[in-house]
Amino acid sequence: MLTHIVCFKYKAETSAAQRDEHRRCLDGLAGLPGVVDLKVGADVVRSPRSYDTGLVVVFPDRAALDIYAKDPGHVPVAQLGVSLCEHIVAVDFE
Repeated sequence: MLTHIVCFKYKAETSAAQRDEHRRCLDGLAGLPGVVDLKVGADVVRSPRSYDTGLVVVFPDRAALDIYAKDPGHVPVAQLGVSLCEHIVAVDFE
């Protein structure tokens, strides 16, 4: 199994409604091929080092992640995140 974690730090001007919509779009990725499990949520700790939204997706293997990255259902959601965020980080591990 491969775990894909992405953390999003929104721009200051990103509204609460835009943040909620982004999380809704991320949650919708659960139905894409190769996704074994998906969780998304807003940060509740709000420490100085916290990001605003976290995404955790489990895939059966690296090949499934590679397919997901190019999936037409994923690409616009990824582009939305880029437009709303000042910083995005990711880590992938087995």
